Amino acid sequence: MDTTDRTPAYAPSLRLSGPWWGLALSCHPGPVAAVTVLVTALAVSSGPGSGRRLLVTAAVLTGQLSVGWCNDAFDALRDAEAARPGKPVARGAVSRRTVWGAAFTSLFLCAVLSFACGGAAGAAHLTGVAAAWAYNLRLKGTVMSWLPYATGFGALPCLVTLSLPGSPWPAWWAVTAGALLGVAAHLGDVLPDIEEDLRAGIRGLPQRLGPVRTRLLLPLPLVAATAVLVLGPAGAPGGRGVAVLSGVALCAVAATTAYAGPRPAGAWRKAALAGTVAVAAADVALLLARGTELA
Repeated sequence: MDTTDRTPAYAPSLRLSGPWWGLALSCHPGPVAAVTVLVTALAVSSGPGSGRRLLVTAAVLTGQLSVGWCNDAFDALRDAEAARPGKPVARGAVSRRTVWGAAFTSLFLCAVLSFACGGAAGAAHLTGVAAAWAYNLRLKGTVMSWLPYATGFGALPCLVTLSLPGSPWPAWWAVTAGALLGVAAHLGDVLPDIEEDLRAGIRGLPQRLGPVRTRLLLPLPLVAATAVLVLGPAGAPGGRGVAVLSGVALCAVAATTAYAGPRPAGAWRKAALAGTVAVAAADVALLLARGTELA
């Protein structure tokens, strides 16, 4: 599941030119790489089979590319009107038709590669990719904007486990934690540009809540995901799990405190974002550590 709304931090200058570079930058390379690496690591930790891992990696990569290109192609006119930096399609570095072509080609390859992982695995993964496309094309501006993120991130453990011999379903806690991380990704992705989105007429759930309430809400799905990962698997949680859960709760409290008020100072804003990233990293580490227990 891609996080596609934000402009990459390195992109405003767009020093690299040409349609190929424009196409590469318009796929949202940061989120594409992050999600692909995460799922690859999850596939490696879940069980043997180098061929299976390569298929899972390729399926996720092509799916993420399709989502990123779909986002930039669909939003090209709005991005051009808003003069958003770092948007190659809006700046004319690559044509909208080319990006749409890349999006549909990647989507086709994603379908082929996903079903090569198994029928159930392919269906689960394509459900998540379809949800991401639905977000780009329609749901971004509705109160259900969080649902594609929850669906997309929750589908990733399904792809990993259903690609194993026997196609076992993933543990409930893996899917639940993935969905909660997806909701957190949506809130964190939209938060910096809520006011700009409102001016553009985008009214997803975070925009309707406003920046203050979204900031206060953001730590909650992260803490909930941590609790699910620590307490969900069979057996009593170990001391490390309890320590991680306690640390995550403290980070969440710190982030919430830093987010208090409509206009946090720059230092507090950075501290709050750092705390959110730290919590997310801890959740990802817990998920990877539980890789052999996913099925």
